[in-house]
Order: sequence, then structure tokens, then C-alpha cells
Amino acid sequence: MGRFNIDDILSQLGAPNAKAPVERVPSPKLAHATVGGETAKQTSTTTPRPSTPRPSAPSVDAQSMAAAEAAAKAEAEAEAQAEAEAEAEAEAEDMEYGQQVPSAAAPELAPKPAAAPAPVRPSHQDEDLNELWTPDEEHNGQSLDELLVSRAIANPEQIVAAVRIQRQAPGRHYIEILKEQGIDERAAQAVIAELARMPFVIIDAKAHDAFDRELFQKLTAEFCTTNQVLPLKREGSRPVVATANADDVFLIDEIKRRLGVMGIRNVLAAPGDILGAIQSVHEATAHANSSDMDMDSILNGVEEEEELELEKEDVNERDIEAEAESSPVVKFVNHIIQLALKEGASDIHIEPDEKVLKVRYRIDGLLFEMLTPPRKLHAALTSRIKIMANLDIAERRLPQDGRIRATVLGRKIDLRVSTVPTPKGEKTVMRILDSRSISVGLEELGFAEDALTIWKKQIEQPHGIILVTGPTGSGKTTTLYSSIRQMDTRKMNISTVEDPIEYNLSGITQIQTHERIGMTFAKALKALLRQDPDVVMLGEIRDSETATTAIQAALTGHLVLSTLHTNDAPSSITRLINIGVEPFLVGAALSSVLAQRLVRKICPKCAVDRVIDDDMRDFVITHGIDSPTLRVGAGCPHCRQTGYSGRLGLYELLVLDDFLRDKIASNPNVVEFRRLCVERGMGTLREDGFAKVKLGKTTVEEVLSVTEATI
Repeated sequence: MGRFNIDDILSQLGAPNAKAPVERVPSPKLAHATVGGETAKQTSTTTPRPSTPRPSAPSVDAQSMAAAEAAAKAEAEAEAQAEAEAEAEAEAEDMEYGQQVPSAAAPELAPKPAAAPAPVRPSHQDEDLNELWTPDEEHNGQSLDELLVSRAIANPEQIVAAVRIQRQAPGRHYIEILKEQGIDERAAQAVIAELARMPFVIIDAKAHDAFDRELFQKLTAEFCTTNQVLPLKREGSRPVVATANADDVFLIDEIKRRLGVMGIRNVLAAPGDILGAIQSVHEATAHANSSDMDMDSILNGVEEEEELELEKEDVNERDIEAEAESSPVVKFVNHIIQLALKEGASDIHIEPDEKVLKVRYRIDGLLFEMLTPPRKLHAALTSRIKIMANLDIAERRLPQDGRIRATVLGRKIDLRVSTVPTPKGEKTVMRILDSRSISVGLEELGFAEDALTIWKKQIEQPHGIILVTGPTGSGKTTTLYSSIRQMDTRKMNISTVEDPIEYNLSGITQIQTHERIGMTFAKALKALLRQDPDVVMLGEIRDSETATTAIQAALTGHLVLSTLHTNDAPSSITRLINIGVEPFLVGAALSSVLAQRLVRKICPKCAVDRVIDDDMRDFVITHGIDSPTLRVGAGCPHCRQTGYSGRLGLYELLVLDDFLRDKIASNPNVVEFRRLCVERGMGTLREDGFAKVKLGKTTVEEVLSVTEATI
């Protein structure tokens, strides 16, 4: 702004009859305009504006103040006019150089939005090629979880549980976790396809043309099962391949490489539909093999094989293996294993009798006789199984143990083989170890809601010993594996010591014991403690050395999970003391004990409410069930007329507090200690069983068969 000195002001304060003063002309101003990136200085002047004559001031002071105010006002008006003229000149100058400067009066125009990129299309168009993209519905920017809840496909509790599991096991597919929470995988996968702008298809596994068999053979059944992909058909020159994962670009590249094509059309399908279609292929193949198995041809092959063994006593394993591979016995053994897997068996028993050979399956804890081949098949079947398990086929006087790893019906399974000599011949038992049986979450094992909450808090502790007790076959291993799967393997070092390793777990260090070479549980545990572990799972505490080492590990800041063979939870304390652990150490290190049993579930296909008699009603009333009817299974083909399908756990959870630890230090009597535990709030196995009877999940007979009447 220009400045006025005192002389200018006094000159404007003349006599009353003086002429009106002329306003001071501001000095030239420099207006700046940018031209070609450089700043040019321009000189601008303003034209003097006539001023209105002022009246004479009554006094010098009043006149001075009025003059100062007028001068300031005039200066402000002059500067505003000069700036406006400078801007106009600069704009005109910029117009000459081709640069558009928006005027103050004209509002700026919003930039034109860029055009959306066109969807990727193949370089050449086939006549039969369908559109690659399908229109998606308006979802207002909602996430997958929000869409599932808003469309009533899932409830918030299911989503919270799924997100928690996904964080703990980031390698798992989210759609599989949603299915575990009881969410319809087809509906969820359709929403995923919508968000990914991919077509969604429903595969009918029973349809003859559900997928392209030729492309399926190129990819191989193992690849399709492992990666959950299925080639559906060809559209023009491009295969249409259904996948369960919407964003696995590496898988798409591998599919193109295996099929030898430049591009594929990728569509999304539910994992269950894909695996169901693959399963139908295996079942059809198994059915064809079983229909081709004429018993006469099997017997002829067996006669030839047995004759070979009798004539050539010095025949080696290689010769017999070659003979077995070319005989129908191979098909029959495969049929036995496939049928066991389809029936949901946990064990296969091949037992020789005087006239027949019994093949029995253990299903839901009970043995069922499924096949009765002729007695003359026994030697051939046993030899074939020994070959598969890498056992000595010539040794028939001593027990042998082995392992078979195979892919059956598209599933990778392990079979633990055991043979023992009997007067009627060798008996063979195969334990089926299917990784799917341990892939269930803790929520699916049968825990009551309050017990599940307490158990989860227990396995989240930083140190201590947690024991799972029960007889063989009561589900202890499944509970431990499911508990480990709840932990965050990315941030924790988890190790196991097992005999043998039943299931392979990713992200976890697993060690197998070898008693013959001195690799015992105690020695393996001592070695692991030098490996900076956070959590250690011991297959079983068998002796004093193992128990003492586990106690020391827990007291030095490690979480130890293990099993014991006791009838209930309080008995485990007495067992540890009896094998040589000091009572005060047991109380200091032990955090909790979980006793469990397995009972059969009522078949949902044939469940009915049945009126009970007076005696039964009086009995169940004493266990908290006041109802004239109880749910039972009537029997149907689905459950083999048993009324039961599947199993669930009964649990007795003991959490130690300071009061119980003090009692343990004094080495209490087991009966008295159990009474104290019940008084402190421990629920018994029988109480949990009758709670499940009340909910209609199992029957009174099942609960009474696995529990004892205790305090």
C-alpha cells in the first residue's frame, strides 16, 4: 500500500474557501504475469478520479482526523482498482501466449472424469465364446461380511467367529471357514463372485456332462482335488474352468500350463460342488472295478499265487509283489479300503476264521461285519497289505507294524497297519487316519457353551500344563489338534512329540519317538526345550521322567499339552503323584484337566420323540430332565438301522484354583478330592451327558454306557 506523509495531509487541510484538493495519484504498481514459466513485470497506472469537495472543518484536529480517514479510504479504493486492472492486463497477456486463466467471475469447471477401462477381452473372438464378465448387483460398497449379514446368509456371530479363525489360520480359504460356521457355501460363494465380477456356476455332480473328462484327465484328479478346480467344458478354443478361489493368479497360470492353452475362462463354484463332482468320478471308477470283480477270477488268481508260494519256497518279495500287482487281489484290497472310507469307518479288521474270512469296520465306535470273502483269500490279502505297508511278507510268527499312504476317493489318507499271529492265521487291523477328522473346530466337538469359553481361555495361557484324559479312542488327539489349530502359528513356535505322528500339521514342528534307538518322550522333550518353543504337545505322559520334564517345562514359562489314561479329571492328579512327581510340583504346574468320552449322536434322518415309561421318567428326573418324551433314532438306511449317525464328546473340565492347589500339596484321597472338585463347580461327565440328552443330541443308553455314577 502507498504511504502519505504529513505534508500531503496538511496540503489538504486548506482554508475554508480553498478549492477541493485533488487526490494523490498512486505510484505505478508492478503487475506480475507468468509467461512460459518465467515471471514478467508490467507497469500499470491509474487515472486520477475527481473527488467530492469536503466541507470546512470546525477545528484543525477534527479536520485532521477527517482528512486521514478520507485519505485511507481513497488509498484502498485506488489499490483495488489497480489490482483489478493488473489482473485484466495479465489475463490478456496470457491469452496472447495461449494460456487460459480463469477469471474471478467465471466459476472453474470440474475436470471431466476419465473413462472406465474396458474389460479385458481375448485378442481374437470365437463365435461360441460367451462374455467374460457378468453384471454384478449393486452392493453400495459393502464388504463381503456386510453383504452376507445384510442378505441374511449369515448372522454377525458367525462372521465374528469366521474372522477370528481366519486371523489364526491365514492360509485357509475363507469360504471353507464360513462353511464350518454353518453358512451355505453356495450362497456365500455367489456373493464372492459378485464382488469379484466373476460368473458363478452350480455344478450338478450327478449330471453326465457336469465336466469335461478329457480336460480332467489332463489336469489329473489329484491336482483338481488339492486345488479345488474342475474343467467344465470348452467354449470355442478356450476351456471353462471352475475354481473355488477367486484371486489365485498363480493357480490360473498353472492350469493354463497343464492344459497347454494361452487362456481360460475362469468361473467360480462352491468347493463342495467341485469336490462332489470329483468324488463322483472316483465312485464310478470304484463301482466299475467292483462290478468287474468276479469272485471266480479272484479265486483263480489266488490259487495261482498260492501255488507259486508252495512251489518256490525261495521266492523273493519282488516276485510276489509283481504277481500281486497283476492279480485281482489288488482290486479287492482297494475295494475294502474304499468302502471303509465311504462308510466313515475308523478301523478295518481282517480276521481269519475256520471257514470264512471276516472283514469288519468300526463305525461310530462299534464293529460291523461288512464282507465275508472265502477263507482261501486270507493269505493273498495279508500279503498284499504287507507289501503296501513295507512289511516282511515272509514273517508270520511275530507282530509287525507299518504305515500306508494312499489317495483314496480323491482324499489323501494314512493307514496304520498292525498284524498279529493267531492260531487261525494272521489278523490284520488298519487304522484310518484321515486329516479331515481333525479339521473340525472346537465348536463342533460338542462342548457346552460355558465349558468351551473356559477351555479357550485355558489354551491361551502362556504357561502351565493342560491334560486331556480318557481311554483309547475317546477323541483325545482330535481335541488336542483342534486346540492347536486355534493358536496363531505365525507368532508362536509350536512343537509336538508323538508316537507315532498320526496327522501332518503345517506350520508345526512334529517329532516322532523311537524307543529302540533311545528317542523317548522325555529325551525329545528335553531337546525341544532348547528350540525356543512356546507350546509343546506331548502325545502321552507315560513315565516319571517324562512327567518331571513336562513339569519343569511348564514352570519355566512354556505351555505343555498332553494326555493321560485316567477315568476322570481328578484322577489325573493322583496318577501324576503315583508315577513319581512331587505333589507340590503338580499343584504348581497343572492348570486344568479335561476328561472326555465319545457317544453316538441320534441320526437326524430318523429322529423321533418317544414316550418313556414311568421308571425311566423317574430316573431322568433325578438328572434334571422332566419330560414325558425323549428323542431317539427310529432307524433308517442312512444309519444302517441303528438310530445313530456320528459321534460327539462328553466333557468334564477341572480348572485348578488356589484352594485345590493347597489340597493337592497334601496328597489327598482321590474320592475326597473329587468331592471337593464338584463342590468347587466342576461338572461331571454324566451331567454333561444328560444335558445333551435333554437337548436331543444323544440317548440315555449312550450316556450310561460311557459314564460312571459318581459323586
